Amino acid sequence: MIEYLESAPSEDHSCTEKYLSTEGDELKRLLMQGYMDKQAHDERQTLYVTDADGHQRNHVRKNTQRQVTSLFGPVTVTRMSYSQRQQSSLFPLDAKLNLYADQYTDGIRERIVQDVIDRSYDRAIEQHRKNCSGIVGKRQAMQLAQSASCDFVTFYEQRTLQDEQTNDLLVLSFDGKGLVMLPDGLRECTRKAAQKSKNKRQTRLSPGEKKDRKRMAQVAAVYTVLPHIRTAESIMNSDKKQGNVVHFRPPIRNKRVFASVERAAEQVIEEAFDEALKRDPENKRRWVVVVDGHPHQIRLIEEVMARKKVDAMIIMDFIHVLEYLWKAAYCLYEKDSKEAEQWVCDRALRVLRGESATVARGIRQSASKRNLKKREAMDKCAGYLQKNRTRLKYGIALAEGLPIASGVIEGACRHLINDRMDITGARWSLQGAEAILKLRSINSSGDWDEYWRYHRLHSYARNYGDMVIGRAAS
Repeated sequence: MIEYLESAPSEDHSCTEKYLSTEGDELKRLLMQGYMDKQAHDERQTLYVTDADGHQRNHVRKNTQRQVTSLFGPVTVTRMSYSQRQQSSLFPLDAKLNLYADQYTDGIRERIVQDVIDRSYDRAIEQHRKNCSGIVGKRQAMQLAQSASCDFVTFYEQRTLQDEQTNDLLVLSFDGKGLVMLPDGLRECTRKAAQKSKNKRQTRLSPGEKKDRKRMAQVAAVYTVLPHIRTAESIMNSDKKQGNVVHFRPPIRNKRVFASVERAAEQVIEEAFDEALKRDPENKRRWVVVVDGHPHQIRLIEEVMARKKVDAMIIMDFIHVLEYLWKAAYCLYEKDSKEAEQWVCDRALRVLRGESATVARGIRQSASKRNLKKREAMDKCAGYLQKNRTRLKYGIALAEGLPIASGVIEGACRHLINDRMDITGARWSLQGAEAILKLRSINSSGDWDEYWRYHRLHSYARNYGDMVIGRAAS
């Protein structure tokens, strides 16, 4: 390489740059090969090796080889094999080097996994082949992603968190997001509905028939934030004294977001409360749960809170309230009219002051006095406000600085799911979708380095943890 650089023409640097890139990887590969050869040379023969079941292998074969794919290309590992009749062979040097059962080294596994959690498998493989000498196929990349995610649950269960030693708000938020699945990845009821409505017409979808069947993923977020006291007028931008002043919004801290399409929604919700209890074991801080209003989700949250004896205030997303109010306003006024906007603003201010039940009665009375025939949206809005009045205590929430919108969990849904898994044409298997969700959750929560260390240790325990090596042969 030095001779090439000394004799290389100086007119264009691009050829030299490409040469160094290629030959540099080859030099690294040779160094890696030299390291493997040194390990083989230093290996000492023992009398026997015992597996997890206590079976000994004492028949030794030297110079058995396997090829592994590293970041710099393929290298050969030479080591001793310990075998016994009708028993699989054991390789102590593989255990010492913590080599995986497949051909890929830890470096290439982490590289390809980080690529596939950010882009499609095809794009990741294309990018990988441009920048890395170790070749990985699409099917192998899928298998590596699933293998890398296997320690997700145990990692967060065993991880200990210290009490955050603060009185700031502890906020939990939940939402659901649909994923387009392959038929065998759908839940039973969805699969039956898909089979029942399949191929009713050849040229178009039948009424109620869906092109892409989805399975709901449960998304959760846990974070800490300072109270942010506001007024109803500041929320609706109706306080004329504010002018163009933008008030400081305190940033959230220690955010963990995660999602699962495989596990039940109740399991994800319970995991979020377990995470919160690690941060505030005695439930001394003010806990807030922000949701979008799905009845089944609220019921599950209340059940988990009762089971874990947690006191928290459930607040429904104010944006959803506005959507109901706008739909009700269009029963009275033309769309995009100033009258409709003023009607919504007046009632939203009253809801923000904690008068949701009064607003609900007023909407129903207004519809009755006008003898409206098309009043379904108004009745729905009134019913929504009345039914959820205990979770629409925005007057208390604003005065105490509590969040009233689910922007954090909406952002988590967009980042964890939409940006990667809702790409055009994507159809997910259950195991493949769950693996990507877990890996993206780890990455988004800032736990990647810690998780990968944990994953390496547990991979060693799974592969070699019960291997017992006898004393050295004389």
